[in-house]
Amino acid sequence: MLTKILVVDDEASIVKLLQFNLEKAGFQVVTAFDGKQALDMARMEQPDFIILDWMLPKMEGMDVCKTLRQERNNTPILMLTAKDDELDKILGLELGADDYLTKPFSPREVIARVKAILRRTQTTADGTAAPDEVVLQFGEIRIYPEKYEVYRGSEKVELTPKEFELLHYLASHHGRVLTRDQLLNAVWNYDFIGDSRIVDVHVSHLREKLEEDTKNPRYIKTVRGLGYKLEG
Repeated sequence: MLTKILVVDDEASIVKLLQFNLEKAGFQVVTAFDGKQALDMARMEQPDFIILDWMLPKMEGMDVCKTLRQERNNTPILMLTAKDDELDKILGLELGADDYLTKPFSPREVIARVKAILRRTQTTADGTAAPDEVVLQFGEIRIYPEKYEVYRGSEKVELTPKEFELLHYLASHHGRVLTRDQLLNAVWNYDFIGDSRIVDVHVSHLREKLEEDTKNPRYIKTVRGLGYKLEG
């Protein structure tokens, strides 16, 4: 079955360009041209990936992203934005987007980022753990890499794909101090020059979901001037 991508933009030329190139790359594409239609399509079509413009009629892309995350829809979201302000980009990540691209962009870069994210967010075909699956555990937190699932005690923790990837990488290097640049290269898979706050935002999200006291975290420790390490 082809991977289904929902492309949302109010500019028909951009939708047409992305649809042509994504279908040429082997994806199935469905489209929407405003925020409300995007929400309806996301709920009805259940796409595997969403490419979502920031500025949309009827409902802005940020609100679409926020609503989907509130509904516990963790479909990977790549935001498209004409805004080049770092605070706007950070806001998008804080609301649950996994990545962003600033317009103008090349279709090849969009496809490369889509593929990179999908490679790291695929689960096993039937959603069950492989018999030899390695479970990473620290304290009461358990990570099931094959199923992309995380549990805190008996409670399943809902993470976005990027949050999971970051946690998994920290857990795979348990006890080691990892710089923000190392985490950017490992989890985002390309160079985010000057955008190390992306790591800080995702660490903050993980702490909110995993820690009892976010101001005094038990698991994800800040190493001042260097980066982060996972303990427990």
